[in-house]
Order: sequence, then C-alpha cells, then structure tokens
Amino acid sequence: MLSPDARRKIESLKSEYETHQSALIPALHLAQEDQGWLSEETQREVAAILGITPQSVRQVVTFYTMFHQKPVGRHLIQVCRNLSCSLLGGHRLQRQIEERLGIGEGETTKDGRFTLVSVECLGSCGTAPVLMVNDRYHENVTPQEVDHLLEELK
Repeated sequence: MLSPDARRKIESLKSEYETHQSALIPALHLAQEDQGWLSEETQREVAAILGITPQSVRQVVTFYTMFHQKPVGRHLIQVCRNLSCSLLGGHRLQRQIEERLGIGEGETTKDGRFTLVSVECLGSCGTAPVLMVNDRYHENVTPQEVDHLLEELK
C-alpha cells in the first residue's frame, strides 16, 4: 500500500498533466520510489488514483525495463546487451558478475544486496561496454573494474 505522501504526490500529478493517462509514468516512478518495486496491488492503486484501468498501468509497467515487477536488491546492476556493448565484452562482463555474485540474470543475491539484469540499451554506445548501478553509469568497463566495483559495493 502506498504511503500517504506518495498518494498525495500522485494525486497532485493529475493537475499537472493534460490527461490522467499522461501522468502515468511520473506516477509509477513515485510509486516505485515509495515501494521499491511495483506489485500488482501497487499498480492497481496507481490506476485507481489516476482513474485509469489497471490494464493501462500494466501495459506500461511491462513495457519499460525501468519499472520493477518484483523486489530488487539494494544495488541494481544493469548490463547493456546492445550490439556495441556485446561486441566490446558486455556478455563477458555479465558472466563475470554472475560468477562473482553467484546469481543469474534477473536474480537477487540471498542477502538482498544485488540484483542483476540485462537491458537492451543504456544509450551510451560510444563508451561501451556500459553498466549501470542504481542510477550511476559505468562506462568503458573492464573486467578489473567490475571486480573493484563489486568489492566497493559490498
């Protein structure tokens, strides 16, 4: 269930946008910030606040990788799998992270510290391979930098 503060912020979005549907993505960001992820219950709650169908909310949540449909770890590691990153070692870096953390793609460590996902593109092809940890980009990443980054985050 959303906090009263999150509900109030989502409610206020309705007056900032021409339609309630156009307030959906900002509302989902607020809900995810509040809850850490977007459960089906939270999605229905956002739909009710905005006066749109739960299906409309679900379509957006399932389309965008920035919305989490299950709990994620404290450190969300996103590995770009697009062509530039793949050619420059992105897959190798993902396998390295999987081995170091003992998890596969889409999984979270038992201690809840790390979640690893691959994403289609992080929009930084000129600095491939690229990882994103939470909201921070790591560009031109080497295997040594991955080891250092994981150690630093533990």
